[in-house]
Formats: sequence, C-alpha cells, structure tokens
Amino acid sequence: MRSRVVQGSLAATGAALGLPAAAHAHLVNTGLGPFYDGISHFALTAEDVLPALALALLAGLRGSRTGRITLFTLPGSWFLGGLAGLALPAISTATALTTVSFLVLGGLVAADARLKPMWVAGLALVLGLLHGYLNGAAMAEAKLGTVGLLGIVATLFAMVALAAALVVVLRAPWARIAVRVAGSWIAAIGLLLLGWSLRAA
Repeated sequence: MRSRVVQGSLAATGAALGLPAAAHAHLVNTGLGPFYDGISHFALTAEDVLPALALALLAGLRGSRTGRITLFTLPGSWFLGGLAGLALPAISTATALTTVSFLVLGGLVAADARLKPMWVAGLALVLGLLHGYLNGAAMAEAKLGTVGLLGIVATLFAMVALAAALVVVLRAPWARIAVRVAGSWIAAIGLLLLGWSLRAA
C-alpha cells in the first residue's frame, strides 16, 4: 500500500514537472530581452540558418571579394526585409518557398558554381529580403519589434563572417570538397523538407 502511494506521488510530481509553464510556437523566450530572443530565434530556426550558411560557403568558395560583398549584402537586405515584415506581417510562413532556398544554394555549393560576385550578391539580396520579411513578421507577432530583428541580423553577420572567412583560406582540394559535401547535405535537407511541406499541404 505504501509503495503504491510513493509511486503515485512520484508519477504526479513527474507529470507536474513535465508540464511547460508557457508554450511558444517557433519563438523562444529567453527572458533576457528582445535582442537575445532574436538571437535564439535565428540560431534555433534551421529554415534561416542553413540557407544563410550555404550562401556564406558559396561566397567563401568564390573568394574574399565575394565574401565581403555577401557579408554586408545579406544582413542588410535581411534587415530591410525584416522592417517590411514588421510593418506588414505575413499571413503564412511560406515553408515551400523557404525550403527551395536550401535546394538552390546547397546545390550551388555542391556544384562549386563559378558565379561572379554580383550574382552571389543578387542571391544574398533575394535570400535576405525573403527570410528577413518572414522573420520580421515573426517579430511582430511576438511583439519583439526592431530590437529582436537586430539580434537576428547581428547573429547572421557573425555567422556569415566566420563561415565565409573559414572557406576563403582553404587551399587543400580535400578541404574544398568537404565544403561542397556540406552544400550537398543542405540541398538534401531542403529536398526532404520540401517533400514534407508538399505532403502536409
């Protein structure tokens, strides 16, 4: 009898501890303020991180000039798209559209596409405006505003700077092949997510 009471108490305690205090869809509340909430939002959103990483790898493969152009074009356009998203929040998340960026950018990295710097800058502009708009809409919904958007853009700037710089200095053929393999993985993830989103639609 006593063991049943103890087991029941442990089960009730475990269930109570397992209940979340609040549910957050897509956005994480760090409790540290909007800037850090924006950082955590970007860092935990694969739909944003992986295409941006693929673009940084592509820019690094194309050299330091392309890397520098991308470093400022992508965060800048992301911020402008985010401001538009704050002003006119999106109705849907456009999952199929964002996963196409996985396929395109991951495929370009895997193919080691010989794109001119302005073409890579154009890709950065399109990617930044699209994903920035969706991020801005998410910031508006969570009432994080421009400060949350600045957290996203600061994190994006740091990630692109580090990833592109890491690839630019690579000279060994096997190291550049490893970067291309990473691009093929990003493209494969995009293909899986695209199939999943079309199946769920």
